[in-house]
Amino acid sequence: MMSRNALASHRWLVPSLLGLLALTGAVLSFTLGGYGLLVMTLIALTTVVCSGLNILIGLSGQISFGHVAFYAIGAYISALMTMAGVPLVLGMASAAIVTAGVGALLAIPAVRVSGPYLAMVTIAFGFIVHHGLIEWRSLTGGANGLAGVPMPDTGSLPASTGLALIAVALMVASLMFFHRLAGSSCGRAIRAVKATEIAARSLGFNPVQTKTLAFALSALFAGLAGSLLSPLMMFINPDSFPFTQSILFVLAVIVGGAGTVFGPLLGAVLIVLVPELLSSMAEMRLLLFAGVLLGVLWIAPTGVLGVLQARFSKPERLVPRHQPDATRLASFLTCDAGAPDGLRVKDIGIRFGGVQAAERVSFNAAPGTVTSIIGPNGAGKTTVLNLVSGFYAPDSGRIDLDGDLAGLPAWKIARAGIARTYQTTQLFVGLTVLENLLAGMQRGRLGDCWRKPNPQQVDVAMDLLALVGYRGSVHTLAEALPHVDRRLVEIARALALRPRVLLLDEPAAGLSRVDTDQVAGLLRTIANYGIAVILVEHDMTMVMSVSDRILVLDAGRPIAWGEPEEVRSNPEVVRAYLGSTDYQAPPRSKLWDGSRDATLFVKDLVIDYGAAPVVEGVNLVVNPGELIAILGANGAGKSSILRAIAGLHSASYGSVVLNNENIEILDASQIAGKGLALVPEGRQVFPELSVRDNLLMGAYTRTDRAHLDQDVDDVLARFPRLQDRINSPAGLLSGGEQQMVAIGRGLMAKPSILLLDEPSLGLAPAMVAELYDALAALRDEGVTLLLVDQMANLALQVADRAYVLETGRVVHSGDAEALLNDPELEAAYLGGNIT
Repeated sequence: MMSRNALASHRWLVPSLLGLLALTGAVLSFTLGGYGLLVMTLIALTTVVCSGLNILIGLSGQISFGHVAFYAIGAYISALMTMAGVPLVLGMASAAIVTAGVGALLAIPAVRVSGPYLAMVTIAFGFIVHHGLIEWRSLTGGANGLAGVPMPDTGSLPASTGLALIAVALMVASLMFFHRLAGSSCGRAIRAVKATEIAARSLGFNPVQTKTLAFALSALFAGLAGSLLSPLMMFINPDSFPFTQSILFVLAVIVGGAGTVFGPLLGAVLIVLVPELLSSMAEMRLLLFAGVLLGVLWIAPTGVLGVLQARFSKPERLVPRHQPDATRLASFLTCDAGAPDGLRVKDIGIRFGGVQAAERVSFNAAPGTVTSIIGPNGAGKTTVLNLVSGFYAPDSGRIDLDGDLAGLPAWKIARAGIARTYQTTQLFVGLTVLENLLAGMQRGRLGDCWRKPNPQQVDVAMDLLALVGYRGSVHTLAEALPHVDRRLVEIARALALRPRVLLLDEPAAGLSRVDTDQVAGLLRTIANYGIAVILVEHDMTMVMSVSDRILVLDAGRPIAWGEPEEVRSNPEVVRAYLGSTDYQAPPRSKLWDGSRDATLFVKDLVIDYGAAPVVEGVNLVVNPGELIAILGANGAGKSSILRAIAGLHSASYGSVVLNNENIEILDASQIAGKGLALVPEGRQVFPELSVRDNLLMGAYTRTDRAHLDQDVDDVLARFPRLQDRINSPAGLLSGGEQQMVAIGRGLMAKPSILLLDEPSLGLAPAMVAELYDALAALRDEGVTLLLVDQMANLALQVADRAYVLETGRVVHSGDAEALLNDPELEAAYLGGNIT
């Protein structure tokens, strides 16, 4: 840990450098003369513009190629007012106010788009202002501009020196403002929205508000700089503000280092001084200047100071205490007396197109309890969380927490006291662990643009991190955290909102058993503070151990509600997880008795996503002509195995042998060429292509391109309902028809083995029966199949053998018929022993 003196010196580094810059600028203002003084003043003014643009690009993550328009507006306002006898200081103030207002108005259409569309909006704005200056001749002088703009009265100082001193003062002030803004609560809000709008809204931030503020502040600085340009040049016209200047402003910020304090200064020196130094080279000047900029961007893609800061900046290592201050934490987290019944959800529902994703879902989450929502894939669990947290507006029903919240935007619901985490962690990239928590403590409020966090806030943040068990440095950037710590920090950040209701979406995903048990204990601790915890989780052992009440969904509908043991033994819940046994597949005419020379052999497979292994030590064999099923609950690792076999995710250990050739080191395209075809979860057809073209895409890896039309006809004979849709865009087909297209596309590759990932997901029962009849026919024809389907009883109807997974390990395997009524299969899906 750094010493107190070292910390103090680090805190004063930027102010000290700014003081040195001010002193240097003042000295140069008195010592330079003529053209040199003009160039220095232009560098200072460009720095002011770029400091404002740095707020937009570096903090807010937005782009503007129209900032020269704000520069021009400020210059014209100042020129017109000073020519009318108004003091320059009033002209500058007016320019700042007007340009800030125009920037806020521009933000109205600009914040609703992003990427190239945002750039187009700002470019259009720049052209509108440019042509407006030309056409408004009575005010602006048209193309001739305004001549005779007076220089300010600076007393005994030469006017040029006075303007230079004012420009230097503005430059230092703009850099200092950016430095203070970046570390303030307002700056954290802007940076949080830049990192992820989804998570920012779930903490109460309104992205429109933060983006509008960033545009207004950025425009204000451009207008201020422009207000000094007109007396400096004493003449302005529309050609003084070409579109290319906007591009140079953006380049200056990026080359110098977006998001750094002194990046705009370095960028301004490059775009103003370098062309002047190359002025003697005539026509080659612009070419050499462009080469310099390209060279800098190539060597330092994050900007010169961005690269240097990443390399040499070493923040102090500060870790939370092992135990939080119990009194302080209880005072912070203990919920108010409002909403004594907690969260009450009544008959909420939502439809996406023709799919009823949630229907008449009701539950109560009382303060101090853990309520879990479970169900098979596609049951609508995350959809319900999105409805409660405001990311979806329900078509019907009520969500009560001191009033009906249904239909309110997410940021308003967060301010009402509902916080959440996500399946894939949504920490604020670019912010440290401590800054993530401080952002949560703002509860959606912007705060001021100047002050640093107070010590009391930091103490509470440290207590929250200690509570969740985070042991790393609080000054570590969020993107540098390992998976387990990301989960813990995200929970701590949600608690920083002081929620009355905490929604947790698969907090144990990717965690080891030890870490999962730690999270389970943490949930009980959180509930003890009077917070209503609502949990969506696939780890049934954890769910059964931590829950007070459980809601079970299937296809968007509630099928059970009660205590854990009551739910776990409910026959309807068992059927939902294992699949209905009403469907009877055509049996094999005789048991499989083919070659034991395996088509696919997987040994000691280990898969992780940068965290604890999601698949560990899996072995499986698929022989020619077999249909093998991989079974297990959500999150057991089934789809991860198929993705690793197909080369879509590299295994961290183990071997995969296809037709006696190791393929684990090959990429997906190479593996496909070896004779393996994957039908992915969610079908993933090419929606704009016709059914025929989708099928033909499946034959892309074949060396034998003959008889493609006959192969398409064979697929249509296997799936007759596709015959009438052969020329229709695949995206217009029903889910079941798209699944048929996806399987047909895989068969067109003439694979030695076909992998199917959750083919029944989201399909109606009649379509599932038709699909599984087709799989049974493929099995009987000798096609080698490896099938993953959460509906175990469906898969076992057609399979020859099966492997049962639980938390990434094979816990049971054997003949499909023997597994159909095996209690161990139910235990793997629902946790514990079935009573």
